[in-house]
Amino acid sequence: MTADAPCSWSLSFCQPATLPDAAALTIVPVGESLLVLDKPAGLLAVPGRGEDKQDCLSRRAQALFPDALIVHRLDMATSGLMLMARDAAMQRALSKLFEQREVHKRYTAVVEGQLVNPDPLNGWQHIDLAIAADWPRRPLRIIDASGKPSQTRWRVMGFDAHTHTSRVELEPVTGRSHQLRVHLQAIGHPIVGDALYAPEAVQRKAGRLLLHAGALGFAHPLTGEALGFQSEPGF
Repeated sequence: MTADAPCSWSLSFCQPATLPDAAALTIVPVGESLLVLDKPAGLLAVPGRGEDKQDCLSRRAQALFPDALIVHRLDMATSGLMLMARDAAMQRALSKLFEQREVHKRYTAVVEGQLVNPDPLNGWQHIDLAIAADWPRRPLRIIDASGKPSQTRWRVMGFDAHTHTSRVELEPVTGRSHQLRVHLQAIGHPIVGDALYAPEAVQRKAGRLLLHAGALGFAHPLTGEALGFQSEPGF
């Protein structure tokens, strides 16, 4: 499968099961080499600066699996699936899969307004807008032609006339910081609850960022087995 081909998601999915303790974090061991975790919104992926930012997904996981190593991250405000390796070799192998865009990711989001798909069959649409750091307002990002190439696929799942919001599926082709949030804002449909990129009225529509990493698919680096994992959003 090439980076430019839509993901078919023809994988065998399995549903995570919650392990005891670790502050009720959902963790699924995959053999002895890696973990799949379901991060709640509002939890850091890794420790931040300051004593009040030490509670995080990686430390909770390491309370049960001391050999767990971080592979990639989600924003604190984003919920959903993450991978951790259980040895340095697997960490390198999984990191390489991410770098080569061989981990297929799918997100669910609720965005402001009625997002209309120009394709009557609701095929995948493509956002291709370069993203750069907004240096005076770090950690914010902006659309800038001189930034890094950034591509996102999207399609509509439904429209709620009462809240005037659309539910969408998103597939990031590239993996820039805040990519989905910046791209949805750029096309006029910021993600509901986004404290960084949405207008105040859109922020107030939800108590959290309505963005969830709901599916991961990849070939196991050691066995080549096609693995797929799903997590339903809590919104």
